[in-house]
Order: sequence, then C-alpha cells, then structure tokens
Amino acid sequence: MTDQHDCQKHLAEIKALREELMQAQKMSSVGALASSVTHEFNNILTTVINYAKMGLRHKNEETREKAFNKILAAGQRASKITTGMLSYARNGSDRREVMDLVELVQDVLVLVEKDLQNHRVRMQTHVEGQPVAEVNASQIQQVLLNMIINARQAMDGGGRLDIGIRANPESNCAEISIRDSGQGIPADQLRKIFDQFYTTKTVDEQGQGGTGLGLAMARDVIEAHNGRLRVDSAVGKGTTFTLKFPLAQASDVKKPTNIFRGPAATSKS
Repeated sequence: MTDQHDCQKHLAEIKALREELMQAQKMSSVGALASSVTHEFNNILTTVINYAKMGLRHKNEETREKAFNKILAAGQRASKITTGMLSYARNGSDRREVMDLVELVQDVLVLVEKDLQNHRVRMQTHVEGQPVAEVNASQIQQVLLNMIINARQAMDGGGRLDIGIRANPESNCAEISIRDSGQGIPADQLRKIFDQFYTTKTVDEQGQGGTGLGLAMARDVIEAHNGRLRVDSAVGKGTTFTLKFPLAQASDVKKPTNIFRGPAATSKS
C-alpha cells in the first residue's frame, strides 16, 4: 500500500509540475506579444480619438456617420484582441468542448497579426469544409501560439506563413496546419525535435525559444486529445506542422457569445 501511495503521490506531483510548466510557457508567449499588442491598442485609441474629434467638428450627417463607423470598427477590433488574449491567458481546466476550429484559430491569429507584421511575415489563412473537434480550447491555443512564434523565428528577415484549417472526411479528421517559408530542419534533427530539451535554435532577442520543451509539450497535448502531430520539412524550403483531431459533428458546436466578434478574416477554398 505504501508503494502504491508513493506512486500516486509522485504522479500527482508530476501532473502539478507539468501544469505549472505549461502556465509558465503560456505567460512567456504572452510576454513575447505584449509589445505588439500594446502598440496595436495605441493605434486603436488614436483612431477612436481622431474620429471622435472629427464627429464633433462636423455637423453634417454623412461625415458624422463615417466617424461613427470608424469608431465602431476600432472598438470591434479592440474587442477581438481582448477576447483572444483572455481566451488564451485563462487558466482553464481539463474540460473539452466541441468547437469550430476556425473560430478557435482566429482568436489566436488576432494576437499575432501585429507581431508578424513587425517581423515582415505575410500571413494567409485557408479554410476547407467545417473543421469541428472536441478540444480544450486553452491548451490548443497555447500549442498554436507557440508554433506560430516558432515559425516567425524560423523566418529571420521575413517570409510567408500559411495557416490551413480543414475538415478531412476521408481520414475523419479536423486539421490545422502551420507552414512557414523558413530555412527548414535538417533530416538528422527532424527525428529529435519532439524530444524534451532538444532544440534547434537559440534564445532570441526577446528571450523566447531555445528551451526544447515547446514541441514536446505540444505533442503531449495533441496525443491527449486522441490526435496526431505531424511535421514535414525541407532545408531551404520551410516547415509544416499539422495538428489532427478526430472530426466531431458540426451540430454539437458550442456557439460563441461575444457580440463584438468581427467578420472572419479567412479565404474559403
């Protein structure tokens, strides 16, 4: 009984440490985006202030309507950023819900758009079908944000980032792919990238990366969702990570309650 009790105690301690590590990594990612998000909010406030002044100066209906529309659009943009940040930073439980992966991904992308622009990375999003899966939104968003930051770091000097979200009825999977145009990963390193503490990069100027824990934790999270994490890479051409989840029924999707959610910034194909 003592050995069994000690084993359970150690497993509980390992679980607690893992949760603390995931939370620390999450806060590290938020820190990496803090400067870009703050700059974006400053731009939004400038827009609101300038168009509010224009609305006060001009009395004609057309000019005032234009000012109100610009202020509304800026407010909706701020709401999307806030919603995305709160959704990501929330220290959630292990609860899973059937979710539209397009909306889940969009809440992450709104956080990284400015950061990618600052690093001269062009982003394109593609959607196919109705990709729906039962997931823990906070955990999957953490995986996605870490992978997008990794992709941006792999494109020193700028590049292209393609985000794909699709339903694959043939394999009965909902898939999210992240493809960068970076330098790629050599074959001898590719076999090791999911090993704990193995890393192919050094810490950047913002103190991000280089721990060798991000991909190992990502794989654990995806496999805990009964999913798979696949990587394809070619030196000089870039790297693609694909997250695959069991496809769920669209009728079971949890409906969003944020009335300020803006239009989807995606392209149907």
